Amino acid sequence: MILSSLLLTIFSCAPRYKGPITDHFDGKKFFNPGMPERSSGGVLKWLLHRDKGPWPEQPDAFIGARPATRIEGDSLVLTFVNHSTFLIQTAGLNILTDPVWSERVGPTSWLGIKRKRPPGLRLDELPPIDVVLLSHNHYDHLDLPTIKKLVKAFDPLFVTPLGVSYLPKLVDGRTTRELDWDDTLRINDKLSLSCTQAQHFSNRGIGDREETLWCGYLLHTSFGTTYFCGDSGYGPHFKKIAEQARQSATGPIKLALLPIGSYRPEWFMAPVHVSPAGAVQAFLDLNQPQSVGIHFGTFQQGDDGLFEPADDLRKALQASKISEDKFLVPKEGHPMVFK
Repeated sequence: MILSSLLLTIFSCAPRYKGPITDHFDGKKFFNPGMPERSSGGVLKWLLHRDKGPWPEQPDAFIGARPATRIEGDSLVLTFVNHSTFLIQTAGLNILTDPVWSERVGPTSWLGIKRKRPPGLRLDELPPIDVVLLSHNHYDHLDLPTIKKLVKAFDPLFVTPLGVSYLPKLVDGRTTRELDWDDTLRINDKLSLSCTQAQHFSNRGIGDREETLWCGYLLHTSFGTTYFCGDSGYGPHFKKIAEQARQSATGPIKLALLPIGSYRPEWFMAPVHVSPAGAVQAFLDLNQPQSVGIHFGTFQQGDDGLFEPADDLRKALQASKISEDKFLVPKEGHPMVFK
């Protein structure tokens, strides 16, 4: 069992991306400008001294009703499914972010992190999905069994950062050209995208760390500009993204989806997973758009407990004298309407 697990993680490695050297790609690997690489000793220190917060069972977890088929016009309906998976409905389009419906996230159905609560929407009750945004190749954000089901049911268009499109292609997914930070892409007359910088890392196996890119996205629709952060630590890139949005055709960010979970212990997680306090600072850097928390409540990856992200977000908002309704903690399966 141990040998087979090791072989799976080795052979799950991504093919190496090939492209020109940039300020975040050295010709072999991607990197976060200005951020030193985390040491393997830090990983070992964390694993040997874990202090996990409580995650009580959720036997009566709410599962939402079948969503509307389409939301026309310039309203936006946002439904939290789990973790970083959201259904975004606006301008007659149905968009999914980092979709995960599997019971475990990992190389196989039996090797990986088990979910702590069911998805907030049933996959077989989704409306027709047009576009899927993939922020990077980690298993908790890019789940091939889910992608395979989406391809079979809807044949959506998959958008990926550099080096990641091979994964949806493995299950016959349609992909756009791969995007680098600051690239733009016009999907159709209702949706354009801008790829944004994130502070994170990538790998799917033991030997492929940083060989594909990680990112977030600005969505430009008739609603305005929506920002999906993906996975990121806190850094100066949030101010850059605010300016990137301001110069776009749809203007400053109107709605931001910002991570708030998997942040403890902060001495180890902070470079790649923003804490609730860091998310509030990102909210300020983005010029205080309506914000919604993501990346919490489904998979216990960091040491923070089930309720810590929401509790610490509330404390950080209070400390900065920001109304809690400006940065919401969503409930799985409950549609949120933004005008």
